[in-house]
This record gives sequence, structure tokens and C-alpha cells, in this order.
Amino acid sequence: MDLGLAGKWALVCGASKGLGLGCAQALAAEGAHVVMVARRADVLEASAAALRAASPGVQVIAVAADITTEAGRAAALGVAGGPGMAFDIVVTNAGGPPPGDFRSWDRDAWIQAIDANMLTPIELIKATVDGMAARGFGRIVNITSSAVKAPIDILGLSNGARSGLTGFVAGLARSGIAAQGVTINNLLPGKFDTDRIATTIQAAAEKTGKSVDDIRQAQQAQIPARRFGSPQEFGAICAFLCSQHAAYMTGQNVLADGGAYAGTF
Repeated sequence: MDLGLAGKWALVCGASKGLGLGCAQALAAEGAHVVMVARRADVLEASAAALRAASPGVQVIAVAADITTEAGRAAALGVAGGPGMAFDIVVTNAGGPPPGDFRSWDRDAWIQAIDANMLTPIELIKATVDGMAARGFGRIVNITSSAVKAPIDILGLSNGARSGLTGFVAGLARSGIAAQGVTINNLLPGKFDTDRIATTIQAAAEKTGKSVDDIRQAQQAQIPARRFGSPQEFGAICAFLCSQHAAYMTGQNVLADGGAYAGTF
């Protein structure tokens, strides 16, 4: 199925590894030119080089920058004709804030979480959405978290910041841009086989004295699919949301968690 993405310009944040890289790979495979943004230059360039080799017909540009900063956003948005007006697709993505007890979080912790996981996506949307509308095509996908639908008690910083973004997107997606060919959706990952989950499993093993394999199997057993998702599966969903076939989907929270969420909506 042709997704209609050949020749489009995509900005993918957090694209050096994990879910962001999965999205970049899927978009490039469909013929989209990809600007990959991440903080670690060495890891980013290695991923970009591999993507160029896998998709020789597209342009792959690596921008080593912190997308949560004004300077980082300026560097990323200036690549494809700047300031961000030439991007047809934007995939926002930033690492989640640390877990903990809300009693220990001061104002600075809250501001940092909101800045990275709410205000940064909003700034990227603001910089690109009008150009998309003027051209009659635009796709914005925000990588958030399954915790938006099923909040996790120790992830209060993430719950709050990402829920704020979700509320903002719900209104904006249904504004005048919907009639101008621009969609904005949130993609909510459950447990995927990434470095982040490997780190949390290792921490759980050290805390409980159980083996990494035991922790991993126990977590997978709680998922109806009985496994973690792959970044490539996540990227395929992202590419579909960016495609011509998803033009009638906007303002949605698309949950990819192997069936772990037991709610009805």
C-alpha cells in the first residue's frame, strides 16, 4: 500500500534509537526525507548512516541538538528551508521525566517536565503547522505514553505534562487546520523493546533480587500479546498516521500496548 509519503520532509525527534528511530526508519522506507534530531552526536550519526544505506533514494540529515531547548529547535527547524515552514511531517518525542513521589518534586522539577513533554511539542507545532496548512498537507504525531490513558502513580511528572499536551492537541486538532489537510494525533506506547525498558528491568532485578529474565517474563505475561512491541512496529503505526490514508483521523490518542490497557475507551 502506497502511503503517499515520497518526497515529503519529516522532522523526527529523539531519532537516534528506540521508538524515534523506528519512526524515522518507517518514514524513510516510504520515501520521505528525514531530519533526525537527538542529543548524542555519535549515536545519532551512526543511526543516520545506517538509514542512508537502507534508504538510498532519500535525504537523511542528522542534527545533534537538544530539542527541548530554544537553540536546539532552531537548529532542527532551520534545516529544510526554515524556520520549520517546509516540514510536511513532525514527530515530537522527548524522554520522559524521572519517576518518584510527588512530595519530593519541587517547582523546578515540574517546570522541566512540562517544558520537555508539553511545551516543546507545542513550540514545534506552532513553528510548522501554518506552513503545512498553506500547502494543504500536514501530519503531526506526538509520541506520548500509555500513562495518558492509565496513569502510573510513580510517574506523576509524566502523567501531568503529557496529559496537558493531550488536552491542548484535542482542541487544536479540531480547529480550522483540520479542513486544511493537517492532522494532529498522539501515539501512546506501552512496553516496547528499547534501551529504556531494558534499564527499568535491570533496576527492578537489582531491587528485587530476581533475575533480569524473570522480571522480563513477568512483565510480558501481563500483556495479552505476551511480548513487548518492537520499534519497527511502532514506526509502522507512525508512518500510517502520517500517510494519505489517515487523512480522516485527527485529535486521536492511538494506543499501542499489545492489549495491556483494559479500559473500554
